[in-house]
Amino acid sequence: MTSGRGRFVVLEGGDGVGKTTQLPRLVTALEARGHVVRAIREPGGTPAGDAIRALLLDPASSLVPAAELLLFLAARAQVVADVVRPALARGEWVVADRFFVSTYAYQAAGHGLDLSQVRVATALATGGLVPDLTLVLRLGAAAAAARRARRGAADRMERHGSAFAARVAAAYDAALDAGWQARHPECGPIVGVDADGAPDVVTARLLEALGERPAPSATLT
Repeated sequence: MTSGRGRFVVLEGGDGVGKTTQLPRLVTALEARGHVVRAIREPGGTPAGDAIRALLLDPASSLVPAAELLLFLAARAQVVADVVRPALARGEWVVADRFFVSTYAYQAAGHGLDLSQVRVATALATGGLVPDLTLVLRLGAAAAAARRARRGAADRMERHGSAFAARVAAAYDAALDAGWQARHPECGPIVGVDADGAPDVVTARLLEALGERPAPSATLT
């Protein structure tokens, strides 16, 4: 895609489903198909966003839910203005690790913040930008927990407890419902992708969901 508006794709899912593993693999596969791709993670992607990320993930940070939400959205507003919109205007793809749905899952469902207020604040941060497609990686709770354990020490966002994690997981499941998506058009289309299996198998599933032929296996390693 070299002319016109690019394509904005989001990887979503709870902690441990494999987004960090899949993001660079998907970028490599898309580049092998001839696309120019920019990868971002939330929060982050700009100097301001990276500083906010360090604060949000630091286990020593003491943040009330409203402060957490507003910090996430401050980082999002900056990366949308500085990175996402310019890349899309150049006809590039942008692949993001988290966007709308994670805010609704973690800050609204997880923390219990008022969803209507969260939606208004999110709209302000994004200026009406709608993802072309959100891919929710789906993995059982036990498998996700095992992956998190292999990563080592948990960050602040991973220390909210099992009840919080269950609310987040339920919110992701709800986002896959057609009725939910019709009530939340700002999120764009959302599809689930099975995240169980070898990394190259999951990457191939993501490519299929994007309507792309799987890249040669050498590009996925």
